Amino acid sequence: MTEWKAKRFWKKTAVTEDRDGFGIALDDRPVRTPNKNHLIVPTQSMAQAIAAEWDAQGEDIDPLSMPVTRGANSALEKVAPQRDAVVAGLAEYGDSDLLCYRAAGPAGLVARQREAWDPLLDWAARELNAPLISAEGVMHVAQPPESLARLERRVADLSNFEIAGFHDLVALSGSLVMALAVIDAHLAPEVAWDISRIDEDWQIAQWGEDEEASVLTERKKEAFVAGSAFVSLARG
Repeated sequence: MTEWKAKRFWKKTAVTEDRDGFGIALDDRPVRTPNKNHLIVPTQSMAQAIAAEWDAQGEDIDPLSMPVTRGANSALEKVAPQRDAVVAGLAEYGDSDLLCYRAAGPAGLVARQREAWDPLLDWAARELNAPLISAEGVMHVAQPPESLARLERRVADLSNFEIAGFHDLVALSGSLVMALAVIDAHLAPEVAWDISRIDEDWQIAQWGEDEEASVLTERKKEAFVAGSAFVSLARG
């Protein structure tokens, strides 16, 4: 059976503005969320990006080609209704941050982790006032409660739309500190992604990578970079 696909029904795409923010109209019909609410976003630049995604659709609508639209839907219908739980869930990554768990060997991997990850922990201690402890192995390392509290406050200060993009940065990298470094413009998202992949890339260098895994990794990288871009759009 051929899979049904939504078809393009509009000719003109436009950005609208009201007291709550910016919307997108398709032939004067407002774009709605999956739950049929009006899709209203906080900045004109985000609305323009969403309008461009809809305008670029062909005869069939491809949701996978619309990351900004998906991010806005997530902010309104996944983050907003359970904001406190989302903030707490993201903050928990600080207690198991990728940057804090180091290999005992081989020496080359240890050196790569140290060179890439130590400066980020130094940045967190200096700029976020949130020093974290690193150690060898995978056993849980208890982090200073005051550092975790400061990291959680940083997450809580983000808007719902910022959190929607930030979530992907944290979940895909496994590092709360790295995600904060990206949205604070301390680290380019492409560089951050490479740094988050040090362990995986080391294994690939030793044993090679199959084609299916390579495709999945590239998709994750695209989602990571898109998450950073979404945070920027949320800030205007």
